[in-house]
Amino acid sequence: QVQLVESGGGLVQAGDSLRLSCAASGLPWRDFAMGWFRQAPGKEREFVAAVRWSGGDTYYADSVKGRFTLSRDKPKNTMHLQMNSLKPEDTAVYYCATGRRPIVTAISALSSYNYWGQGTQISVSS
Repeated sequence: QVQLVESGGGLVQAGDSLRLSCAASGLPWRDFAMGWFRQAPGKEREFVAAVRWSGGDTYYADSVKGRFTLSRDKPKNTMHLQMNSLKPEDTAVYYCATGRRPIVTAISALSSYNYWGQGTQISVSS
């Protein structure tokens, strides 16, 4: 059974940093992608960042490029999202997700991901 366990959320001030982690277990694929999405109150869930596990290629939403960095620990099937220069508009519930290796053009699509974590809240005050 696939499990995704997120950690690292919290309440911070604008300009602060946070690191999210997601540990995956029970994955049925040898080649897959892992990603982060977020959902703010009253808004749709949106793509934040993703990594194609085997090659390590990373992808970012324009809104977080230059501020967020995604890394992976292959032996532990864990990915980390380092978030710097946080802004109030980054406030949302952040979800970890995984899916069988999607094509690059679909890496940001929710439909490319089969399993989701429970979500972790990040709140950024101004």
